[in-house]
Amino acid sequence: MPFPSSQILAWRLNRQFLNPIGAGSVSDVVARLGAVARPDTTAEVSIAMRRSDARPGDLAAALERDEVIKTYAYRGATHLMTPEDAGIYLALRGSGRQWERPSWQEAYQLTPEDWPEFREAVRDAVDDGPLTRQELRSVVAKQPRFRAAAIGLTSNTDTLLKSLMWQGDVCFGPLRGDEATVRPLSSVRGWTGLADVESAGPKAIRAYFRTYGPAKSAHIHYWLGEGLSAGRKALNGWLDNLGDELVSVDIEGNDALILAEDRDELAQTPISPTVRLLPGSDQWVMGPGTADPLVVPPDRRRSMTLGANPVLVNGVVAGTWRVNRDRVIVSWFPGAARPDHDLLRQEVSRLAEATASDLELGAE
Repeated sequence: MPFPSSQILAWRLNRQFLNPIGAGSVSDVVARLGAVARPDTTAEVSIAMRRSDARPGDLAAALERDEVIKTYAYRGATHLMTPEDAGIYLALRGSGRQWERPSWQEAYQLTPEDWPEFREAVRDAVDDGPLTRQELRSVVAKQPRFRAAAIGLTSNTDTLLKSLMWQGDVCFGPLRGDEATVRPLSSVRGWTGLADVESAGPKAIRAYFRTYGPAKSAHIHYWLGEGLSAGRKALNGWLDNLGDELVSVDIEGNDALILAEDRDELAQTPISPTVRLLPGSDQWVMGPGTADPLVVPPDRRRSMTLGANPVLVNGVVAGTWRVNRDRVIVSWFPGAARPDHDLLRQEVSRLAEATASDLELGAE
């Protein structure tokens, strides 16, 4: 039985706590999405718009309680993850072992044989508490053999620091003023270490299908291959080994995969008019990717790639929004479906409540 695209999007909206809005915690939302991008700018709004009782400061409190962590993950950018999921996704991110490349060895004067002791030096440095990048560099540089590498700990790209996070040594700690700190990942409650890569791969694939499915194998390669540098051969092998756990569904003439256990729920998910205001680079768009026409029609892709705030109408990107003083200004894409005006007003009210702002809908 073919499924209309509206049915697929209704199921995803439900799975991502966007219709109905979820009643869970910050960590529930982060766990369901797998990772939440841009933790220093828009992540709080992404999470708040998926929670019925969200309040400003909820994300900061969850970070303080170690319910979520901030670390480098997908595409070398900072993301929020739960400690449990971090062990899975970081295992995949580090499986490429980029730090063993000749260019890295030359830049930081670290051979593959040097890394165990270098990592230990970094862990020892932060063992007594979070350090800024400069403080970490100063402590590590006290060991003459690591002076060149220590300089890399304060580079603008954070390339060396990223590799330490991928290997599960450190994560970001609390801000000290406006300056970031790093702390031992081992000090995070709930952290149990990196998962074995061969078990991490199938877990990450299942998690993707549960949240962003139905999907094609290309989506898995985008999410875990391009996103976390997991190898193509390994990804194909894990997909093949899932076997009967995955079934094919027809979406208006296009085949896609879904977990067999979710197929009945997909078929039974009710479709209802939905309007959602989300921040730029929200996981609704970034999970399937801006090239996925089911969510982002091709003529609207550029705006999403540039990080504009999407207006979703029944799950499809139909416009963008911005705040001008106390007005939410919506710009619709040519030919996009316009939602019920009352639904849009209600969503603006939700945004105002979630951000503790006095916002009203401006002229469309």
